[in-house]
Amino acid sequence: MSIKTRIAAVALAALAVTGSIVSTTSSAEAKQPGWVWGVGAGIATAAVVGSAIAASNDPYYYGYHRCGWVAQYNAFGQYVGRVRTCY
Repeated sequence: MSIKTRIAAVALAALAVTGSIVSTTSSAEAKQPGWVWGVGAGIATAAVVGSAIAASNDPYYYGYHRCGWVAQYNAFGQYVGRVRTCY
């Protein structure tokens, strides 16, 4: 798990907890529970952010990544082909 993903997960968890706490601090009355909206908003936000993180398939290598074709040789030093590598 990269640092960017961890930060996004922590921020999402903090947002969900904050939304749940804020919506449950109302006075107790005989009406539809207000915390349902907070939990629903937290779950919806988690789904949106989670799918956005999962959709970004670019790996994060300290701000950059380069890919290219590199020659591949066998144990005897003979050229056998090339392979795509990212570093």
